[in-house]
Amino acid sequence: MAHERAESAPRAGSVFSEPDFVRLWIIGVSTFTVRWLETLVISVFVYQRTSSEFTVALMMMWRVLPMALFGAFLGAWSDVIDRRLALMVILIGSLGTSLSIAALAFWGTLEIWQLGIASFVNGIAWACDNPVRRTLLGQAAGPSRLGTAMAVDVGSNNASRVLGPAIGGILMVAAGIHGAFFCGALLYFVGLLAALALEPRTKDQNTTATPVLTQLLNGWREISLNDRFRGLLLITILFNIFGWPMVSLIPVISQDVLRLKPDWTGVLTGIDGAATLLGAILIGSFAPRRWFGRLYVLGAGIFAVMMGAFATAGDPVAAVAILLAVGLGGAGFSVMQSTLVFMAVPPALRGAAFGILSVCIGVSPLGLVLVGSLANVVGAPAALKIFSVLGVFSIAATFTAWRKLWTSRWAPG
Repeated sequence: MAHERAESAPRAGSVFSEPDFVRLWIIGVSTFTVRWLETLVISVFVYQRTSSEFTVALMMMWRVLPMALFGAFLGAWSDVIDRRLALMVILIGSLGTSLSIAALAFWGTLEIWQLGIASFVNGIAWACDNPVRRTLLGQAAGPSRLGTAMAVDVGSNNASRVLGPAIGGILMVAAGIHGAFFCGALLYFVGLLAALALEPRTKDQNTTATPVLTQLLNGWREISLNDRFRGLLLITILFNIFGWPMVSLIPVISQDVLRLKPDWTGVLTGIDGAATLLGAILIGSFAPRRWFGRLYVLGAGIFAVMMGAFATAGDPVAAVAILLAVGLGGAGFSVMQSTLVFMAVPPALRGAAFGILSVCIGVSPLGLVLVGSLANVVGAPAALKIFSVLGVFSIAATFTAWRKLWTSRWAPG
């Protein structure tokens, strides 16, 4: 009954008619802008210090490693705690971390290992996003507006992939890395204010107080019985080994091949985010439910193909055009990922399911280490081409495992 009440409460109309949706949306835009801002400035700072593609990839690895280590437990835990309170704690921790790095940089004592620790700590916050914030977001929107809500959230967050790197690149040139991290701390503070304004939810959690381990086991049981969820997780794993890690080499290609400065590198890094925003708007407005699974698979495939093509870009104009196609593929994958979890899994297990999804996303450190190591040996362009081929082949070779995901006619969860 508690879940039914929480999910039936939202009114008809635009998702922006729900005050809590707006607040959670603001939190998402703020935190994701910081995430991409920090990713860009850390990549540029580390590459300028070390000239090592592997070390650049390693910094991104530390940011996503918490998903693999803690994702399942965080997801199960989110089903039995006050998500509003958890969200505030997460934002306070991220704010403190960014302020610490900004202060160290300002005093001239910042070291690369400190950036690695900061990436890991803020990565824990990233691992909490799906089971905490996005679960609250889905509840605020309700099942009838779920696809639209996730498209708005993913689209807005990918708009932050344009805004974050652009701001980061400008601040790196104008104020140095400390200016970029001070800006990040300010954005986390904006998110914290929005979290404080959220309506307390006393009945949106599991009122039976199921132990975390039990919730986790229930989630794994759901995987064993749910063909669609298994297929979704498989595509997620393949994308996060052979697809998304390639993004870590965009700043390297930008500086070494295209000879762009940090500010323009920031702009280029955000191009695929702009296209993802456009794709998310189109998907949220026009995509019928029967296409949801196919958009997810095709999005992953298109992303891999076009990142390989990016390695062949000989000038910034061609690079922009290719990254626009990368972003459109990314829209199909990222919008549908959370949407399909909501549709494939019973409400009582969504926190655990999102936690398991975070574990699958968390395999990306393996891909980051592999693509970084390969780039050190054969160069960044060749590494992207090899990973592109591996990504497309792995998706095609596992068709029988995700076929149910492709053929299902999805209905509201």
